[in-house]
Amino acid sequence: MTPRQARLAQQRADILHAAAALIAARGFHGMSMRDLAEATGFGVSSLYNYFTSKEELLAELQIRAFETLIAAANDSRNDTPDPATRLYVFIFNQVRYFIDHADVMRVLIHEAAALPAEHRQRVRSLKEAYFRIGRDAVAAVFAQGCGTPDSARGPVDAVALDRATYSIFGMINWVWAWYEPSLHGTPEDVARSIHGLAVCGLVARCPASPSHDQLPQSLAQGQVSLLKHRTGTH
Repeated sequence: MTPRQARLAQQRADILHAAAALIAARGFHGMSMRDLAEATGFGVSSLYNYFTSKEELLAELQIRAFETLIAAANDSRNDTPDPATRLYVFIFNQVRYFIDHADVMRVLIHEAAALPAEHRQRVRSLKEAYFRIGRDAVAAVFAQGCGTPDSARGPVDAVALDRATYSIFGMINWVWAWYEPSLHGTPEDVARSIHGLAVCGLVARCPASPSHDQLPQSLAQGQVSLLKHRTGTH
């Protein structure tokens, strides 16, 4: 990369950084290119030398985020053979990225519907590719178990695997909404907590497993109790 290319790439990155902050604060439709020009020190017309529209900015933010996460996930998949450790690294990379880029995370969650049609398929493909990497990591933990005798499951039902994977993503994706360094520790601490919940819930045999069979009965009893309180009967 020539010095000029490096300078242009850095300027483009700076514009994206400012756009993420503005969109996170005001919403995609609440941000204008004039707002972005004021935040970056560029003239409005100069911004169009880097991005043709607000929509392209939004698409680029999402594409870069998922490309970064996919690259990190692929590196950890190749470098970390142990399934449980690989899942931890996967969780940590996403937790760290979203803590370091909270504005981008807000954009990913709240502004996906604003993507123009011409960019949706590419972003969707990246999301699906990233989900598959996470799903594979979860499947490997399912198959291996927790290392105790008879804990490995082997192949897992695809629907159960999807449920578990989406549940883990749900925990990770909302870290940005509650995380405070002074209250909740480092990104490593957060990742360990999520990983612990995930792995202990994924293994075939753990102290809570036998009680799972009793959950439907407990739920039925709880619903009866709730109904009594709602109707005022005793």
